Amino acid sequence: MNIDRARQILRSDETITVMLDGSPVWIESVDKSGLARVNSLDGRGKVKSVHVLDLTEA
Repeated sequence: MNIDRARQILRSDETITVMLDGSPVWIESVDKSGLARVNSLDGRGKVKSVHVLDLTEA
């Protein structure tokens, strides 16, 4: 995923499914260097920073 698309998803009123390594995540923020802070939706509540290129839209 590119930075612009990640930001569009972040601002969207719709729920858009985003995956990281096959698991769904919620994008919390995206910085100008392309790092996204994501929250795991698998029930563990794990938050981490990843590059937007590692994210895919389902």
